[in-house]
Amino acid sequence: MLKLFQSIFGGSEQPGRYPEALTAAAVERCVDGTDPRLRALSGYKKHLRPSVIHAIDHVVALVDGIPAPLPAGRSDYNTDPRLKALFASADRMQEVFGNDAALRKFRIGSGSAAERVIALLLAERVEKNVLGMELADDVLLRDVAQVTVSFRNHRLLEVSSNEADTRRQLKRRAFDQLLALALKRIAEVHGERAGLARQGDLLRRKLSALKCAGWSFEAEEGTQTDPKALLAELQEIETELTKLDTDAGALQGRLDIVADLLGHAEQQLWAGDFAVHLDNMNIRRDAQDPSAQGITLQELHNARGANLVMLLVALVPGELPQRENPIAAAERYLI
Repeated sequence: MLKLFQSIFGGSEQPGRYPEALTAAAVERCVDGTDPRLRALSGYKKHLRPSVIHAIDHVVALVDGIPAPLPAGRSDYNTDPRLKALFASADRMQEVFGNDAALRKFRIGSGSAAERVIALLLAERVEKNVLGMELADDVLLRDVAQVTVSFRNHRLLEVSSNEADTRRQLKRRAFDQLLALALKRIAEVHGERAGLARQGDLLRRKLSALKCAGWSFEAEEGTQTDPKALLAELQEIETELTKLDTDAGALQGRLDIVADLLGHAEQQLWAGDFAVHLDNMNIRRDAQDPSAQGITLQELHNARGANLVMLLVALVPGELPQRENPIAAAERYLI
């Protein structure tokens, strides 16, 4: 049975030196995450193994390359320009963290007593061309072309009480993201071929369910996140797939897609730096402008065009505001 949230990584992997159990588990996860019928092909493990090892190398390097956690408490807001760029104020930053679904779930469950938590902060960067005002030689200029930089849809991933656990789960998520990209490509190929519409629909449903289960860095719109319900949906999809005829040639084509994508993992998912000089209104400025401060943020990119700013952060849960119960808020409003 596919273990949706279980990581195949141990946390101490070094490129090129992986236990056989890790490689074997990764190969089987590739099959489970795309099309389990690939096991019907003779030699599927041998075919996937080199690409899987290449993908593991890439995932380990990618996650290990994320800088150490940045303290993100109220007192840190004014001392680090990255936090000031990402959030309009310290109050807004704490509000975002306090309302984050992943952090709330962690605090209700295993992290109820944690005094410090580590998580990956993701946000979308938005740049807009606007007309603003500027002061030049004591003269106020209007309708000056400017570029504003803002960040939205902040969310936390892989919340834990220690950095090693967070990085281990991020490696799992990054590897699964590659499988989600492979599954999407397989579904597209089905959509391009006559007579395979039903298989394409099922594969797209599977992709959506896996994204809801955290097999991607992208936010997935959906209401179903209960593990048991997701597993039941996936089992139903697999059962439906087994009822459909698929010849060996089609299966071989899917196996080739998975192997090729994992073999070029660095072209599918990668990190890069975003460097910019911003003033206190998050307006782009020249490096020589005394009103601006330079910041560098890491961004995560994938081959589908998704770009997300990412920052490993360290939070103190006790500093965060408690999310008000919606029923209590409604009652207070009616009084």
